[in-house]
Amino acid sequence: MDRAHPLTVETPARLRAFRLSAESRLAVAALGVVYGDIGTSPLYAFRQSLVNFGDVSERAILGIVSLIVWALMLVVTVKYVLVIMGADNRGEGGLLALTGLVLRNTSSRSRQYFWIMAAGLVGAALFYGNGVITPAISVLSAVEGLKMATPQFEPYIVPISLVLLIGLFLVQRRGTTAIGGPFGPVMLVWFAVLGILGAWGMMQHPRILLALDPTRGITLLFDTPWRGFVMLGSVFLAMTGAEALYADMGHFGRTAIRTTWTGSSS
Repeated sequence: MDRAHPLTVETPARLRAFRLSAESRLAVAALGVVYGDIGTSPLYAFRQSLVNFGDVSERAILGIVSLIVWALMLVVTVKYVLVIMGADNRGEGGLLALTGLVLRNTSSRSRQYFWIMAAGLVGAALFYGNGVITPAISVLSAVEGLKMATPQFEPYIVPISLVLLIGLFLVQRRGTTAIGGPFGPVMLVWFAVLGILGAWGMMQHPRILLALDPTRGITLLFDTPWRGFVMLGSVFLAMTGAEALYADMGHFGRTAIRTTWTGSSS
């Protein structure tokens, strides 16, 4: 009796396993590059929101957490993951890629072409400004946590931040792989620790789950409109880095970025 060659039977399974392994590695690398900023933003956004609101009551905490949760749901999940990431320019994302996509379907002699080009240039200027400000704020906010442990670190916060920023930019010039490779597992551990601590905290204080009700945040804004308006600026900080989901599509692809955020590639 003739037997099928082993490769003819095992190759499809091997290919599927290899593909899943490659996608997993790519998703972990995306975790280190794409989600490094947005993974830390809600922490200092929550703290700053409480400071700006000037109240640490249960009503304020539940309202601010509700606003942050639903801002992430609507802006990151719906806007970026489900909608904007579908508007890629030959696999590339980002404002410049989107501008090129729109201009390619617009007559260069029309008035719309000029306004689209102008909007793209303004957006590019804002993008470069965000690229300069965001790393400094993120690193400085992270290092400032040292003085929470002991005030003795306070004189060294700025020097430590400068050393970290210089080191990051020196490594970053080697490309996305050099960043995503080592930082992916680090961010995986970071999110795992946050998840464990968050689950433990919810077990100790289950009332925090009331923040999933969007009316908590809406009520807080309507009851204190002026303080709520000032506080919204800090809530917006929770979405710092969300634009990386679209901008880094060319590095990791839509599938890896969506899988990392939603757990599903669809």
